[in-house]
Amino acid sequence: KKGQGLTEGISFRTGGQIQKKFFELIPFNLTSAQRRVISEIERDMASAQSMNRLLQGDVGSGKTVVSMAAMITACENGYQAALMAPTEILAEQHYRNLKGWSASLGLKIELLTGNCKTLEKNELHEQIECGEVDIMVGTHALIQERITFRKLGLVVIDEQHRFGVVQRASLRKKGIAPDVLVMTATPIPRTL
Repeated sequence: KKGQGLTEGISFRTGGQIQKKFFELIPFNLTSAQRRVISEIERDMASAQSMNRLLQGDVGSGKTVVSMAAMITACENGYQAALMAPTEILAEQHYRNLKGWSASLGLKIELLTGNCKTLEKNELHEQIECGEVDIMVGTHALIQERITFRKLGLVVIDEQHRFGVVQRASLRKKGIAPDVLVMTATPIPRTL
């Protein structure tokens, strides 16, 4: 048998009202490259196969906007999204960037890092498990054994080369064949 079989995944409905509102909220017009990539990601998310996509672009190229559009698609379909960053500073930066948009769209977003107090962590764990949190941003703290997502549909991993294979796989296993979007500013050869 030649080739590798594709993993059966979630077939998301795309182009929902919350996403349309998001595009109206952002204070700039999307570039043609951003629109093209969002369209490609939506096509992957609508497919019955699990998405495994790499998004490479320089700092400031709009990867966060593109990933937010994908996370909104997952949330509009009743799923949760998780964004994992390699450092607390980067996780906090993503959280700050996404928080305003999320609040305006009626989506609940939370941040989980190693610095969170135990009581805070326990409350977050319950909210994630109950499905009260739509978008979870964090560091490797997201792959702790105790965290159980109610319905994880999309995993976004920033600067994936700074995580080990097992760490990346651990977050994906928190859902049932969630789509995966990996973002990086580091040029990676196409052969990989």
